Formats: sequence, C-alpha cells, structure tokens
Amino acid sequence: MTLQHIDRQITVRRSGGETGLGTDFLNLGSKAAVRFLKRYGVLAGFLALWQVASSVGWVNAAVLPPIDMIVVALWKGLAGGSLLGDIAISLQRAGIAFAAAVAVAIPLGLFMGQVRPVETALDPILQVFRQTSALALYPVFILLLGLGETSKIFVIFWATLFPLLLNTISGVKEVDPKLLEMARVYGASRLTVFRRVVLPGAVPSIFVGLRLSATTALLLLIASEMIGANKGIGFQVMNAQYNFQIPLMFAAIVILAGLGLIANQALVTLQRRLCRWSNLSTEQSAPHRLPPGRTRS
Repeated sequence: MTLQHIDRQITVRRSGGETGLGTDFLNLGSKAAVRFLKRYGVLAGFLALWQVASSVGWVNAAVLPPIDMIVVALWKGLAGGSLLGDIAISLQRAGIAFAAAVAVAIPLGLFMGQVRPVETALDPILQVFRQTSALALYPVFILLLGLGETSKIFVIFWATLFPLLLNTISGVKEVDPKLLEMARVYGASRLTVFRRVVLPGAVPSIFVGLRLSATTALLLLIASEMIGANKGIGFQVMNAQYNFQIPLMFAAIVILAGLGLIANQALVTLQRRLCRWSNLSTEQSAPHRLPPGRTRS
C-alpha cells in the first residue's frame, strides 16, 4: 500500500466524520424545533396572527395594536423605570397578603383536618365566606379599613385564604388511614405521626392550594389597584386606558401575565424538590413495560 492510498483513506474518514457530526447537529436541531412547535406552536401562531391582523388593518390598530408596538412600549417602560416602581409596589402588596394567607391557612387547615369536631363546626361559615366574592366585600373593607394600603392588602388576603385553607384540610383528610394505623401500631407518638405521615401526605394538596392562591392574589391585586390607587400595575392598566395609551396598557397586562407564570413555575419547582418521594412512589407503582411479544406470567 502506497502513501497515496493511506492519504486517501484518512481523507475519506475525516470527511465522513464531519458529515456525521453535521447530521447529528441537524437531527438535534430538528428535534428541538419539533418540541418547541408542539409546546409553543399555538401561542406563536396566535401572536403572528395578531401582528398580521393589526398591521394590515383586519382589526382596529388603535384598539389592538401590533405586537411590535407593545414590545416597544414594554421596553421603554422597563428601561425608563416607569414600570419598575409599579412592579415593586404590586409585588409588595401581593407578597404581604400571600404570606399572611400562608401563615394563617396552613396551620389552621392542618389543625381542622385532624380535629374533626372543629372542622364540622367551622365548615358552614367557611363555605359562606368562600362563596361570597371578595370584590363584593371590598367596599366593606374600605369602610372599615380606609382607602389606603390596608384595605388593598386585606382584600387580597381574604381572597387567597380560602383556596389554601380548603386544600390543606382536604390534603389532611385524604391521608391513607392504613398509614396512620400502621404508625400507631408501631408506637409512634402523635407528633411523630403528624410529622412523618400527615404532613408529607398533605403537602401535594397544599401546593395545589398555593398555586390557586397565587393566581387569585394577582387577580385581586389588579382589582384593588384599580380603585383608589395611584401606583401599581393595576393602576397603570387603568391609567393607560384612560389616557388612550393602548400599547402601554397591553404592556402592563403582559407584565401581570409574566408575574403569574413566574410565581406558578416557582411553586411547581419547589413542589418537585419537596415531593421527590411522591414522584418516586408514582414511578414505582407504574406498571413496568415489557418487550414486544412478551406477556406477564
């Protein structure tokens, strides 16, 4: 074999390796594009349709401005700092109310879920308050607490309290009775049963209540800031609408949606970290897949 034959083989191998590497990148890119379209294709199509319809005049651009104008208004508001102060105040109001609801609802729900007579006695009044809209009670809160920050925070607290409280009670009541009986048979104390069995069993339901309460807090935040407020994202939505600054109005709405998504994703991530045992038990209880053509004996 001559040196020319060896050089030709090395060149062929190199070119084949480069081709394979490029093919791998193309396959990875196509898979990523398919995953993106499956998850966000409808949203991207909706935004594209909005942009085209507003740009070509299918809809009134003064009412539904193009997406690019909303993005420009959002960038100007954030870069100029005019929206940053509103975001900070809104987060402060919603955060205080949400933290107060967590501090009250979770301990009370854990207690009521374990002490059935207390739950039976308090359930009717809880159902009455839960079915009464917080917005309907907002004028009452204003009369009692004034038109300042206290009434705004309290109406958010009131609305976020009940989803978390009821989900906590439901989580405690849904703990497997066999686990409780087994713990007592092995001589576990009440505190140990609560810490090792009741609380871990109720955590998934508690997180459902947390996510519902976070969404409710943002909804009531908008409503509370639209009445008697001079700062906040809700106020900015109303103020922009009054002044016919429609792109700025939509920019504030986008910020509210983004805050809701961030809060929900943060709670989902926290739940996955705190409830790893739940994911493991689900995977272990799932039936194992068999190769094609095989059946269980």
